[in-house]
Amino acid sequence: MLTRKLLSVQAGKPENLTTDGKTWRSAIFKTPLTGRVFVGTENIAGDKQANLRFHGGPEMAVCCFSSEYYPHWAARVGAGDNFQFGAFGENFTLEGSLDDEVCIGDVFEIGSAQVQVSQPRQPCINLARKWNCPEMPEEMIELGHTGFYLRVLKEGEVGAGDSIERLARPNPGITIKTVIDAKFRKFGGDELASELANLPELAETWQTTFGKRL
Repeated sequence: MLTRKLLSVQAGKPENLTTDGKTWRSAIFKTPLTGRVFVGTENIAGDKQANLRFHGGPEMAVCCFSSEYYPHWAARVGAGDNFQFGAFGENFTLEGSLDDEVCIGDVFEIGSAQVQVSQPRQPCINLARKWNCPEMPEEMIELGHTGFYLRVLKEGEVGAGDSIERLARPNPGITIKTVIDAKFRKFGGDELASELANLPELAETWQTTFGKRL
């Protein structure tokens, strides 16, 4: 039986950063938190986003990434011991929650909080800047290592080491990787695009994207 666990919880706040002489602002650098952490409908305690157009809010309250992908990327960017949990700017580092297994709409209980998978994460340029790896976003999409976001159905507290219990699965087969493939490789054609455009558990911005394709 698949064991799901919350391995680490991270938060960060926007800061000005410099890469190749260019200044950019991001909260991509996250710090692990100890003890119980409050999970609200907008974000977790202590976490802020620099660009609210593309990050944060009810449909992106919590960013998740699978620990199983860490070895590949640590080797890929040559990070060594610097590649600690939170390396991808995620709030929750998870065990047993791969992108080709987690489905849109899955409801999980973590600690005293209840959360629902709302959409894939679309890797952005800030990850490439952080790890000096321009190809990282494209390669993450190709490999299906994007991670995903949660909306919060019931606020509560979580902590590293909490088990993750799945309470509901309304869309079996519509995994995070399925949606990513449908968007970037047009997997499934118009039939899948139509289904995703009308999938109530999928974040509205993603529904709109597929609707425009039709």
